Order: sequence, then structure tokens, then C-alpha cells
Amino acid sequence: MENTWILTFHLLLLLLRSNAAEGAISVGVGGRGGISVGIGIGNGGSGGNTPGPSGSSVPNLNNAFTALQALKSAIIDDPSKILDTWVGPDVCSYKGVFCSNSRDDNGIATTAATESSVVAGIDLNHANLQGTLVKELSLLSDITLFHLNSNRFSGSVPDTFRDLTSLQELDLSNNQLSGPFPMATLSMPSLIYLDLRYNNFSGQIPDDLFNKKLDAIFLNNNNFEGEIPENLGNSPASVINLANNKLSGSIPFSFGFMSSRLKEILFLNNQLTGCIPQGVGIFTEMQVLDVSFNSLMGHLPDTMSCLQDIEVLNLAHNKLSGELSDVVCSLRSLLNLTVAYNFFSGLSQECSRLFNVGFDFSDNCIPGRNMQRPQPECSVIPGGSLNCLRIPAPKPLVCATLSATLSKHTNSRSSSP
Repeated sequence: MENTWILTFHLLLLLLRSNAAEGAISVGVGGRGGISVGIGIGNGGSGGNTPGPSGSSVPNLNNAFTALQALKSAIIDDPSKILDTWVGPDVCSYKGVFCSNSRDDNGIATTAATESSVVAGIDLNHANLQGTLVKELSLLSDITLFHLNSNRFSGSVPDTFRDLTSLQELDLSNNQLSGPFPMATLSMPSLIYLDLRYNNFSGQIPDDLFNKKLDAIFLNNNNFEGEIPENLGNSPASVINLANNKLSGSIPFSFGFMSSRLKEILFLNNQLTGCIPQGVGIFTEMQVLDVSFNSLMGHLPDTMSCLQDIEVLNLAHNKLSGELSDVVCSLRSLLNLTVAYNFFSGLSQECSRLFNVGFDFSDNCIPGRNMQRPQPECSVIPGGSLNCLRIPAPKPLVCATLSATLSKHTNSRSSSP
């Protein structure tokens, strides 16, 4: 499930560019479980009256011609013959290339002539191109959208990408790119959407990623390793996907102090240990939380009762223990609860009701229930000596005061010598 904001943002951006394209706008479910929103591969064209980036358009189009021809020369397989249209100086006629009108120095849109246009977007999603990314792409100084989802690009991301100062969306997902995290993306001042999933990137995730004003971060299905940076909580993103990597250590304490606008976060299928942070309850608008297939231990924090908008909660395949209480089972928006393959040892009355309506409670240590672990496995609970931090809160928990309680606690920590 992806966020509504993604669809809204893409549609707004693309509708603003709609006069620049002869192809139709398309919104659909992308490859391997992601949502792909793009203009689709169609004929480009010069824009109508939509203002574009400022600057002299003729030199910019010359630069765009150089960049696009360099990319074309680095493509070794184009089964759909898309690049057959990439001939001649009129780059706005190339398939997958979209232009808009430039502005003068006062920000006023120029005429609709081709000579006044700049390349504002490239969308080659699902083109099945095989090749490498070239350093000359940095000449596309006016581009705001660059989508290469579902191709066969390999190699690394050129450092010159740092010069794409107008770029707002970068989608390199579903390719064969490798090397360390592409640091050039952190130097793009306008970037708000970063999608690197389903590649072969490796190494550690840089701290600066979570200091950047990104609204969507997709790093899932790579080979990132090491610990999640402690400054995770600095990120203002509404969607973060770190699933299916090799990340270790604990979920950073700062996770509980992220922007309350966080809607989805996925940690699944890593090597995480420790506790679920108490601050999870601050995310009163969160819709998806997936920490499955890790080695998390301890009891569920009481603050989970504040997740009143949560729809998908997946805690399966960990080493969590204690009683499953109304803290979880009374969540009003819950559509999918999975706690299988843990060490939970009891159920509240509300959880017992959910047990009978298809939610997955199997392979725990719940007495009198079917499909539980054999008794010898339940005799020693993992993490029995684990000390999960519990922040004092009113009893019964008042979710409206949780944010203030957590903020007071973190301020006292930051002021301590």
C-alpha cells in the first residue's frame, strides 16, 4: 500500500506538464509491489503556457541534446526501439522526453515556440533498456522528474548527478545498479522523492539521508548493511521503506520522535534486534508498520494503543513476548494483524475475538489455542532479561498527551551532560 500523497503529488506535477506531452498520463501499480506513477513513454513535445525553469533555453536544449545522445550511446539493448526516435536536435520530440516553456529573468513564461522550451522530465519506466548511466546527464539542469523504473541499467550512479539542482523526483528502481549509496542524491537541493529499491546497492546508509527534506524514501530490496543511522528521527518523510536489506542493530531511539505525519514505515526482513521503541505511539496517523522477519524482543509498548489509524500491523517472525492485550487488539482501523512466530503467552478478551476472525496468531505460546509452539520452546522466553526503555506516561494512557510526554523526555536527554 502506498500513500495518497504520492498519487496527489505526481498528478499535480504531471498535470502541470500535461501540455508538454502527447502521451497520456498513467497511474498504476508498478513492478514488484510498488506504485509507479508516471507520464508513460509517449511522444514528447514543447509546453503550452506552463512556466518552466528559468534560464536561457537554447543553450539548455543544446546541453540536453548532448546529454540524451550520450545516454543513447550507452544503451546496448533497446528491444522496444524507443530510442529510434532520439534523432536530430529536436529533443522535445523524443519519446519519453517532456518539455515545458522556459521563463525569462522575471519569471514570465516565454512563447510556445520550441526554441523557448526546456527539458523538464524524462520518463522511461518499463522501457527494458540495457546500459549504463552517463555523467553527461548532469547537463539536464532544468529537469524536475527522472524516472527509469524497470529497466536493466547497471553500474553506479555518476557523481555528476549532484548537478541536477532542479530535480524533484528520482526513480531508479527495478534495475541492476550497484555500488555504495549514491551520495550525489544528497546534494540535490530540490529532491523530495527518492526511489532506489530493487537494485544491488550495498554498504551503509548515510546519516545525511535522514537530514534531507525528502517526503518518500525507498531503499528496500538492496544489500544495505550496518545499523540504521541514529538520526532516523530527523527525517520529515511520510513513507520510508528499508525492507529486505541486511540492516542490523536496534531500531533507533529517535524513531519515536519523527514527524507525526509518518504514514508508512517498513523494517521487515532485516537483522534488527532490541525493542520496539516506546515512541511508536506518536504516529497517530500511521497506516502501515511492518517489523516482521527480524529478531526483536520484549513486550509491546503500551503506546501502540495510540495508533488509531493503523491498518496493517505486522509483527510476525520475531521474538516478542508477553500478553497480547487490548493495546493492539482494540485499534479501531486495524485491517491486518499478524503476530505469528513469536513468544506471546496470553490473549486479552478483545484479542480472543480477533483470533476467531482470521488474524494470524499461530506459532506462539498461547495456552489452549491450536497451532502454537511445542511447550519446550516456550519454557525459556528470548530476551527475558532485556530492559526495554519505558517512558512514564499517564495511566490509563492518554494518547493526546503522548507527544508532549515524549518531547519533554527527549529534551531532558539532550540537555544532560
